[in-house]
Parts: sequence; C-alpha cells; structure tokens
Amino acid sequence: MQRRHFCLSAIAAGVTAPVWAQGKTIRLIVPYAAGGPIDVTARALAERVKDTLGTVIIENRPGAGGNLGADLVAKAAPDGLTIGIAATATHAINPWLFAKMPYDPSRDFAPVTQMVRVPNVLVMNAETAQRLKIRTLADLVAYAKANPGRLNFGSGGNGSAGHLAGEMFKKAAGIFAVHIPYNGGNPAQLALLSGQVDFNLDNLATAAPNIKAGKLKALAVTTGQRSNALPDIPAMSETLTGFEIDTWWGLVAPAATPRDVVERLNKAFTAALQAPETQSRFAMLMAEPVGNTPEQFGAFMKREWARYESVVKASGARVD
Repeated sequence: MQRRHFCLSAIAAGVTAPVWAQGKTIRLIVPYAAGGPIDVTARALAERVKDTLGTVIIENRPGAGGNLGADLVAKAAPDGLTIGIAATATHAINPWLFAKMPYDPSRDFAPVTQMVRVPNVLVMNAETAQRLKIRTLADLVAYAKANPGRLNFGSGGNGSAGHLAGEMFKKAAGIFAVHIPYNGGNPAQLALLSGQVDFNLDNLATAAPNIKAGKLKALAVTTGQRSNALPDIPAMSETLTGFEIDTWWGLVAPAATPRDVVERLNKAFTAALQAPETQSRFAMLMAEPVGNTPEQFGAFMKREWARYESVVKASGARVD
C-alpha cells in the first residue's frame, strides 16, 4: 500500500458548508453488528447529542471485517448527514490485512474525535495457571522461555485484534507460542474457559465477568497504565517496558465534509463523552472516554496505521 499521510480533508477541501437545518436526520454508520461494545457506545452518544444535532439514527452495516460500513461512509455525500465509526480494525489493521481495500483510510475520511479506548487483557484459564504455577506475567514469560512451543493462545481469527496483540506480546517478551484462530471472539473465549488454549489477549469488557468469577486469571492489561475499571491488574508495561496496545474507536465523516460541520460534530460528541451519565455507562463496558480534537484524532490514527503495518506483516495474516 502506498503510504499517505492522514489529513484533515475537511479543512483543506475549501468547499462551502451546507446549511445545517434542525430536523434533518443524521445517519451514524456502525460497521459492526448490533449489541457489541461499539454499537452500545454509538447508541449512547446518539441519544446524548440529539438536543444539539437533531435525530441521529444508528445504521449497522457489518461485513468484511468492518470494511463494508466504513466504505459506505467514505463514499457518502460530505454534508454531515452521514457519519461513521472508525475503529482499530477498519483504519489500522485492515489496510494491511486485506489484499484489496475499497477505501483509503488515510484519504477518504475527515477525523472528528476519538470516542473511547478499551484495554485488552492477557488472561489464562485459572486452572491452567494454577497447574503451571503462573501467578504473574513474569511467570508466564519465564515458563514460555523454559518450554518453547508448549504454550498456545487463541483469538477470534487470523488478523484479529487478539491475534495481533498476541504477536506483539511474543515479540516483546522474546517467546514463542502457537496461535490458534477461532471463528470469532466468543468461540475463542470458550476455548480458553475449557482449557483448549493456554491464554488469550481479550477485550477487558468481555473477559471481566469470568475474571471476577474466578474462571480466568488476569495477568496484565495491555494499556500503558492500569485500567481504572480493574486497578488491581498490573499493566503489561510494568513487566515489558513500553508495551502498549488497546482497542479504540472514534467518529469520522466523509473526507470533503466542511470544517464548520466537522467542528460542530466534534463539539457535540466531545460534550456527550464528558457527561457523567455517559461516563457511568462506559464504565460498565470497561471503556475509557477520550474526546479530542479532529487534529489529535487524525494524528493518532496515522500512528496506529503505521504501527500495525509491521505487526500484520510479522503475523503472516492475510485476507485475499
């Protein structure tokens, strides 16, 4: 893929802003199925911004790892009435994973704001951890080095966030573990709970109930600092200096959306992210609200896009 810089096309396009009339319906495209954390986040924020932006309708368009919904946003009219969710997969992983992309994540979108970040967590089956006498991340690394190839880890599929987080962990720790892909996150978690795999790097919100129930042993969260949701779990960077990876999603518009429309969207959604009711709801999802400027979100996506190039290539994952 030819490298391009993430740009705020909405700023540079120089087009005349459309009249933003109250009563117009805004479509917020979620490139994943209803019911998941991204969908729940989008619906919570849509409810909070209706007084300032009018009606926001959630439209779920799953398919092709999120590419279907993202492409719909990329090709929509740049009038502010069709916006969408950009996520780790759609804007950082998929460009390197898929042999052919229907959109260019660095050119076809105007960043609005990053909504949230969600830690991943390295978890083991609790019985497996007890049997192998693994209590900490350092214990796991030591065991893996002493027993090369004996450990395996599961994920929701080749090129998934859990797979790539696992590959990053292996490289940072200098260990080898066999990757076993499953058809989705739920089957991967069931495989861990049944002891078919030794560890997973899972979304914290997904893993938390089984951590609290004692079925899974949490060794570390993958963010640079401990999570406010479960502060007793160490950060992976406490053992592996500089290690940091999480799942994130934010709001984007079509590339030529005028600057004043992008600013209005940014103002409404960042205010919604700061509302106490929203933050309480996100806490149940183990999600940490962000809310930043279009420039900050654009720069962040650029860094993530560049970082995942080497990760995906090293993993060998490919979708043709």
